[in-house]
Amino acid sequence: MRGGRHDHGASPDDLVREVRAAGVRDPRLLEAIRATPRAAFVPEDLVAAAYEDEPIPIAHGQVTTQPSLSARVIEGLALTGGEHVLEIGTGLGFQTALLARLAADVVSIDRWPDLVRQARSNLARQGIGNVELLTGDGSRGVPARAPYDAIVVSAAFPEVPPPLAGQLRPGGRLVQPIGPGGHEEVVLFERTATGLEPRQVLTLARYVRLYGEYGFQP
Repeated sequence: MRGGRHDHGASPDDLVREVRAAGVRDPRLLEAIRATPRAAFVPEDLVAAAYEDEPIPIAHGQVTTQPSLSARVIEGLALTGGEHVLEIGTGLGFQTALLARLAADVVSIDRWPDLVRQARSNLARQGIGNVELLTGDGSRGVPARAPYDAIVVSAAFPEVPPPLAGQLRPGGRLVQPIGPGGHEEVVLFERTATGLEPRQVLTLARYVRLYGEYGFQP
């Protein structure tokens, strides 16, 4: 973590300051970060680093998304509170929790059953109930619950998988890191009458790869 510093006295307020310093301005989002203890969504042996604005390693060679990066992604979705959201890549549930506080409900899918079980427990302990967690191939989306008002893809692929584009309602927004895995442009797309159109590069980042039928092959 930054400078090797592990501050046991850090808090959600410290993380809010870091996220605001990164340029995030949405007051609802900042309040969601303040209300969501990241320490409840990281491995026990890394709790001391929970309020650093850094990714944290988890099982299966995965990492949690850096909080300020999650915040930029979520801010790009322009959630107002009534949205039905799909998240590809649950991890341990911190970003899921933020989405759940800002939208009407969230469907989140991850390929690793143990991560989904842990995320379900983490969310339940925080009293967050407007989330449906599934194990499966995120590149296929969750067609049974479509259409979605917003989709967040927390893994990289050079293009948006066609099933995800098809499950986004007209006017809906999708954010995905576009690239080979490890060096990405995080792109905001909007579903128009003619298909999915790129609107803005939100930031540059490094993400793990999206694996699945419409992603990289395991």
